[in-house]
Amino acid sequence: MDRLILMRHGKAERHAQSGGDFERALVDSGRADAAVMGRILADAGITPDLMLVSSARRTRETAEQVLTALEQKARVEPSRDLYHADPEDILQALDDNGDGAATVMVVGHNPGLHELALRLAVQGGASPIQTNKLRGRFPTSTVVVFAWNGQSAPVLEHLFYAHENGGAGGE
Repeated sequence: MDRLILMRHGKAERHAQSGGDFERALVDSGRADAAVMGRILADAGITPDLMLVSSARRTRETAEQVLTALEQKARVEPSRDLYHADPEDILQALDDNGDGAATVMVVGHNPGLHELALRLAVQGGASPIQTNKLRGRFPTSTVVVFAWNGQSAPVLEHLFYAHENGGAGGE
């Protein structure tokens, strides 16, 4: 792996009709924001070879919107282990599934994604401005991109917020 993309799912409905958190669907603004972020990645020339996606409905729908906007094919691996995963679980999923992919994207949930993004930024020596911005918030549809081979220090390349790129953003 040469590059890691972390993305929080798009804004989802408060309650699923089934009543369970796992089946919460994206709302219209969440679908639109995920598509915006896919286009931002495409414009930056960043396309995943592999997407590790929490198997929750809102993350699967986010991944679908991103892939449609990217107009790229990527292998998609849904995983129940990424549902509300902590940073260690996410890193384990990367170790277990990331072989052979140059760019791996994880679509998941807070607080685990936010904690991992901040940890990697600090490990990689991100500037205080970048670190403070990242520390401040990680709303829905946020994307953070690291140059990272899993061994040496990660380098924060991009931090994209939907609301800064024409999307609605949200929590």
